[in-house]
Amino acid sequence: MINYSGTPTLETDRLILRKVELSDAQTIFDHWLSDDRVMDNLIKGAHKFVSETIDRVKEIVSKYDSQEFCYWGIELKASGELIGAIDLFNFDSMTENCEVGYSIAYKWWNKGYGTEALAAVIEFGFRHMNIHKISAAHNTDNPASGKIMRKVGMEQEGTIKHMIRNAKNIYKDCAVYGLLQEEYLKMGRD
Repeated sequence: MINYSGTPTLETDRLILRKVELSDAQTIFDHWLSDDRVMDNLIKGAHKFVSETIDRVKEIVSKYDSQEFCYWGIELKASGELIGAIDLFNFDSMTENCEVGYSIAYKWWNKGYGTEALAAVIEFGFRHMNIHKISAAHNTDNPASGKIMRKVGMEQEGTIKHMIRNAKNIYKDCAVYGLLQEEYLKMGRD
């Protein structure tokens, strides 16, 4: 059975994963939601106006009352800058499975922050929430995301053709990854 516990603050060596706040909206817009380089990999396109981001952040903040809502802002410990977001979603109570998704602002790509955040959320999902399996997908033209998934122990299970259609109306093939709780615990990560 999934042990839902909302969105507690998680800490890693370099990051604090925390609830986003309405006061973060401008930073979220500036750092990644308005950036095509980041948003091209997602179904919804880049925000053109900060008002769109304010609406999205309001929606996120309103869901924090639910124990079944797990959405973190990724903050650098050293500077306090918000550099991305990560969430667990699509919980299935029958299988006790869920998905994970993340976005990192372009300025902070290739610095290991995505891997560090994903490792923390996977650990939380398996060790504290008792999730059976965590899955993720990335566009095949975004192999860096797959590299992050592999670094935390996820394995590619296949590719789904035209799995999504992005905001530019372009179909994208997605590589699908997964990790079972039992496999994770065997890896002996602490």
